[in-house]
Amino acid sequence: MARMSVRYIVDDIDAAVSFYTEKLGFTVEIRPGPGFAALSKDGMRLLLNQPGSGGAGQAVAGREPQPGGWNRIQIEVEDLAGLAKKLKHAGCRFRGEIVLGRGGKQMLIEDPSGNAVELFEPTPRA
Repeated sequence: MARMSVRYIVDDIDAAVSFYTEKLGFTVEIRPGPGFAALSKDGMRLLLNQPGSGGAGQAVAGREPQPGGWNRIQIEVEDLAGLAKKLKHAGCRFRGEIVLGRGGKQMLIEDPSGNAVELFEPTPRA
């Protein structure tokens, strides 16, 4: 069976690895050298590349890879308000406040390169 992964382009591998491991509970799978790291959490694999490192960091069709945008990974959490308070205290950057929707609450946080991560607390099911 093939393994599914998400790839983010980041400006600084060290800062990104620290953010995902220390703030969001990811573990390092491999870190073979500068410019690349593979992390995992709850069955999800997150690949981090700096521009110019490896095939994923190279220009394609005249465009340079860069971090940011609105595509994002989603991490399900149990206490969004509590986690948001803890992450704000730790100096993390957010894109707005907690938003309440039909399926639950969500909030967007940015990694050190500006990539979005959605923190999601589902509505309890009766």
